[in-house]
Amino acid sequence: MSQIVPIGPYHPSLEEPVHARLVTEGEMIKDAEVFIGYNHRGIEKLAMSKNYIQATTLVERVCGICSHIHAMTFCMACEGISGVNVPKRAQYIRVVIEELERIHSHLLWLGIALHLIGHDSLFMKSWADRELCMDILEELTGNRVNYGMCIYGGVRRDITKEQMDSVLKRLDIIEEETKNLTDFILNDKTVALKTQGVGILTTEDALRIGAIGPHARASNIPVDVRKDAGHSCYDEFDFKVITYHTCDVFSRAVIRALETLESIKIIRQAFKNMPKGAFNLGYSIPTIAPGEYMCRNEAPRGQLSYKVVSNGTDKPARVSIHVPTFKNAPTVPTMLIGNPVDAAGLIVASIDPCFSCMDR
Repeated sequence: MSQIVPIGPYHPSLEEPVHARLVTEGEMIKDAEVFIGYNHRGIEKLAMSKNYIQATTLVERVCGICSHIHAMTFCMACEGISGVNVPKRAQYIRVVIEELERIHSHLLWLGIALHLIGHDSLFMKSWADRELCMDILEELTGNRVNYGMCIYGGVRRDITKEQMDSVLKRLDIIEEETKNLTDFILNDKTVALKTQGVGILTTEDALRIGAIGPHARASNIPVDVRKDAGHSCYDEFDFKVITYHTCDVFSRAVIRALETLESIKIIRQAFKNMPKGAFNLGYSIPTIAPGEYMCRNEAPRGQLSYKVVSNGTDKPARVSIHVPTFKNAPTVPTMLIGNPVDAAGLIVASIDPCFSCMDR
């Protein structure tokens, strides 16, 4: 006999408010529905009443984990309308902060996943490594969460040689600890029992539903905006698009661990080849000529898109934000079916959801 088991919208095993309705027979999930929309902050509407500098600060608060990428993509869209050429040094600094943000986001997710699996000691270890990354971000930007680094036409602060040397020393530690964590994930029996064959999203289903980012790459789909679109100056960096073939929660953990190592590789290249010159075009409030521009970026969770419409004033006429979780959330019912109820929390978390981003 089938039973309906509700999970959420508020539940200890869920990162954020989402409601899953599970149709079960015994302990097994036979069907599932996912309902979203439990947050709403009106950020897109509010941006229309702010000037471009204020709007940059506002959109950075769409997400507390990937805040820089929101500000960066918004600025790229504004710069695209006006045809502004951002100084090369500013582009490199933007990439450094973006990759540091990716490292701390992935280590945060890995810690949560290990906690849901039952490895609390590894959860704390992963977050201790993430703390080193947060210290780097604080040293470079002055903040630990919303960094305020991106501005129209560049970045707010330069990075000195002394800061680069300090960052590289800490990155050596993060790299070594991430390698150890990767080995643990690949070889631990408990991790294997809890994640292998759990929450399967086949390559075909991922393509059909439209998964993006690490979630798609964990289903063996080599999509990455940094490679596919070459935004900012990513075409000048040597890095791999990591994919994995098992298409389950295990695959999603491996992907994020390996991508952390690639991000460290990119930051080292940025410091080694950092161009000289200006790092912004000034701080005045811009007035952007009428027009519209859409650009995309590879956020820690996948493709992030911004469309900005200008009406010739110092305020945007429209800001439209399309976040990665909006694409990845529809994969959750497919992944839940055929799994036991006690795996539901881990499966939902495996997409690294940000439902606050979605309800912007």
